[in-house]
Amino acid sequence: MIEPAVYDIEAYQGATYTLSMTYKIDDVVVDLTGYTAAMQVRVTPSSTTAVLNLESGVEITLGGTAGTIAVEVSATVMAAVVAGAYQYDFDLSSGGQVTRLIRGRFTVEAEVTR
Repeated sequence: MIEPAVYDIEAYQGATYTLSMTYKIDDVVVDLTGYTAAMQVRVTPSSTTAVLNLESGVEITLGGTAGTIAVEVSATVMAAVVAGAYQYDFDLSSGGQVTRLIRGRFTVEAEVTR
C-alpha cells in the first residue's frame, strides 16, 4: 500500500484551477493507460455532499505511458464554489484497485474582481 502524499491546495473563486503532476514510483514513471481518476472536495471527509466532484475524461486528463495527470476546473465552476476551507483526496483506479495518490486541504480564496 502506498501512503498518499499530503498536498495542500489554494484555489481562487472565479479563476481557472489547474494542477499538473507525473506519477512515479521509485523515480520510475507509472503507465496510466487503462486507469481512471477521481477527485472530490468536501467540507469534511464525512460530509454527504461534494463541493467539487472531478473525474477522468472531464476535468482530469491522464497521460497514459507518460504518467502525467492534469486537473483543470473552469473559472465558471470555481465561481460557484463558496470561499472557505475544505478537504480533498485524489484516487487512481485500475482493475478494481484504488490508489489514493494525494490528499490535503483545499482552500478557496474569495473572488474580488467580478
